[in-house]
Amino acid sequence: MRTTAEGELWLEDRRGTATLGIGEATPRLSWIVPAQAAPIVHLCALYDDGRRVWATGSGPAGSVAWPFAPLTSRERVRVSVHAAVEDPALVQAEVEAGLLIEDDWTADFVSPSPSASSEKLRPAYLMRARWHAPVDLGAISRARLYVTSHGVHELELNGERVGNSVLDPGWTSYRHRLRYRTHDVTAAVRAGENVIGAWLADGWYRGRIGFDGGLWDLYGEDVSLLAQLEIHTDDGRRHVAELSGWKWAFSPITAVGLYEGETYDARLEQSDWSRPGFDDSGWEDVSTVVDVGVVPLEAPTAGPVTTIETLKPVSVQRRPNGRVRLDFGQNISGRLRLRMDGGGHRAGQVVRLHHAEVLEGEELAVRPLRTAVSIDEYVCSGESERWWSPRFTLHGFRYAEIEGWTGELATEDVLAEVVHTEMQRTGWFSSSNPALNRLHENVVWSMRDNFVDLPTDCPQRDERVGWTGDIQVFAPTALFLHACHGTLDGWLRDLWAEQRLAGHVPLFVPWVPCGFPDFPTAVWGDAAVLVPWAIHQHSGDTSVLARQYDSMCAWVDLVEKATGGTGLWDRGHQLGDWLDPAAPPDEPGNGRTDKHLVATAYHVRSSRVLSEVAAVLGRDEDARRYREVAARAANSFQRHYVTPDGRLVSDTPTALSLALVFDLLDGPAQRLVAGRRLSELVRAGGYRISTGFVGTPIVCDALVQAGDVDGAYHLLLNDECPSWLYAVSMGATTIWERWDSLLPDGSVNPGGMTSFNHYALGAVADFMHRVVAGLDKTGPGYQRLRFAPRPGGGLTHAGARHDAPTGTVASSWVREGATLTVTVEVPPGASGLVVLPGETGAEHEVGAGTHTFQVSYRPAEEDPARPERTTRMA
Repeated sequence: MRTTAEGELWLEDRRGTATLGIGEATPRLSWIVPAQAAPIVHLCALYDDGRRVWATGSGPAGSVAWPFAPLTSRERVRVSVHAAVEDPALVQAEVEAGLLIEDDWTADFVSPSPSASSEKLRPAYLMRARWHAPVDLGAISRARLYVTSHGVHELELNGERVGNSVLDPGWTSYRHRLRYRTHDVTAAVRAGENVIGAWLADGWYRGRIGFDGGLWDLYGEDVSLLAQLEIHTDDGRRHVAELSGWKWAFSPITAVGLYEGETYDARLEQSDWSRPGFDDSGWEDVSTVVDVGVVPLEAPTAGPVTTIETLKPVSVQRRPNGRVRLDFGQNISGRLRLRMDGGGHRAGQVVRLHHAEVLEGEELAVRPLRTAVSIDEYVCSGESERWWSPRFTLHGFRYAEIEGWTGELATEDVLAEVVHTEMQRTGWFSSSNPALNRLHENVVWSMRDNFVDLPTDCPQRDERVGWTGDIQVFAPTALFLHACHGTLDGWLRDLWAEQRLAGHVPLFVPWVPCGFPDFPTAVWGDAAVLVPWAIHQHSGDTSVLARQYDSMCAWVDLVEKATGGTGLWDRGHQLGDWLDPAAPPDEPGNGRTDKHLVATAYHVRSSRVLSEVAAVLGRDEDARRYREVAARAANSFQRHYVTPDGRLVSDTPTALSLALVFDLLDGPAQRLVAGRRLSELVRAGGYRISTGFVGTPIVCDALVQAGDVDGAYHLLLNDECPSWLYAVSMGATTIWERWDSLLPDGSVNPGGMTSFNHYALGAVADFMHRVVAGLDKTGPGYQRLRFAPRPGGGLTHAGARHDAPTGTVASSWVREGATLTVTVEVPPGASGLVVLPGETGAEHEVGAGTHTFQVSYRPAEEDPARPERTTRMA
């Protein structure tokens, strides 16, 4: 990972300095080197056979297409960046290709359960196979295990855990592609007999997924494992190990489901089952699975799902009912880890673990989990003490209760494991307002908890699916906070696969036909265009645009056809401004804003973006055509929804925000009227939230565009329900699905969909980064920066920092009386424009380095002539 002194080099998705088993023959190279590097750097590729190949890079921070010969399967190369040819390396990374072509695979899928029953929890299975090292141990240069499964698995080799991934291979659209992972097992290989062991369970493939009762066995009826072990020797030969005698047995996990939890019977453990010498004569032979479906096997584009950190309970309390209640102080996605057995627990004693996000009164609030009961069970063996956590289930929780625990439970006896995709943190925000800082951390935590292999809506109830609308509005925030490019890239591949199958972009990806209507809808379907664009704008990489281009065109063309070529999308079912606070609890899509106004506005937005994408890719005719599509849609929006003086037919903050931010108005006069009306409505609403999924991410920006910075801050910092800080005032540690998921009296919203961990409404963090702190860009890849902080809200300081593709960028300000001090940081190879508040028309061009400016400034809130505000700010 990056340090200031050493710089950084990464390939594809910034997973770090070593990339094993990548699926690209020509990965993209990106680097940041120490500031003292030469203006032109050089790249060097050192191959295993000793070849050294040089190429010219660009500057201290750069990103280029692979400048060397394409990698072949298994090929390993050490890439380094140098100030000049033959100079010492500034940064370096090793890359090794995985299995890139279908013929590389010679192993078969093997299954322990060809006739498992359906629609009930199944056990997990143990599988083992023996193999012999083909040569003396000292002659082995490297050993690689390539593995995937239909289901989820964990691996062992000679009794030791292989890797640290959880729920591998994750959830893809299994009908279209299946990921495999490459493990370096060189150190675990021993002379003579070796044993590969695997735990295998249903996971997403064969378990229950979705909501409204869910769907069982969506993808298939048999779980199976594919494992291929290859040994490379010092003389350059490669040996594919013969994994003989695959056998299976039932594991101590007697029942497991992602939603239901896991039951583990420690009395059923078989010691040393994955070590050589174990007697497996009582185990069953596996079945070779012939018909597994012809889908590509792909290397992952992101890091694994794994245990990122552990939390100790902040309180431990024995309840009157005998349970032990734990409060971890933070709502997470993960699982408990306990010190089990010993301490008086007798053989056969059952310990149950219950989970919940919040308390309602004196009890765990489990109703919002719906049918995801989220109870783990451990049946004690009565033998020696050991640490235990469930393997194949995850829960969303802050609170847990342990039922059946004997004796006292010390805080050091239990941990909460935080589990999500491994992502590098890249964005930070701070201010003088503790509640605002907590809001930002809540956004960070909700992103973490919902990036479990793919971007989901929630981690706790019977849903946990990749809603397209949620990530569409949240993608700019996500890309600022974490290096999640690989996760989003993989999910977009599934989106295009499901889109081709359905004929439109499904509401969530992968698609689960579990009763929710399947129809083309604005905002959600626009993820096909706006998420790749957000990735490109952040990284500067055009490959995601090229890869998703057909998907983008298919979506815009579909909508254009639905409008009859008029650009007015006034037919079909729409979700509209989902979760507008004014919507009825059981009809969250029926808000105040005209749904077809929303749909048409988004059609303009996506068409305009697609025309820019086409221009970037050199598709000039397409760029012209989609500009015309956008122009027709914009004209239709004007004719049907905007009066000549700038009023909107749908007189709501969401409609006005769309018109302002999406540039749907005809000239300054209409913008002035719309902006004034937006301010009037927000003020009349007491600066409480009156927007849903569509309006919430942009309403503060719209107010600033309207010249009402003061109003934007009042909206942002209000803590009365509904507002962003209301949840903070109620003790939230994540972003809620509903503005009132917890009612002021502490009771849980009675609606059927009430989650305390949804990131979508946290998209306001993007406004905090760009406007409050003033850190923005004016083009792709952070090559050109814009620093334009807008102080207000009673804040005395604020700042944001981001580890961008060009290096660390930062913007901060401090206000002391009437003096405002602004400090900006520009990385090497980038440039910036500083726009100071209070200096009309004053702009300052800056280059690499740290720059400080001072200006006399008092925000609008301190203007004695300003209108009185009707609510307080937290």
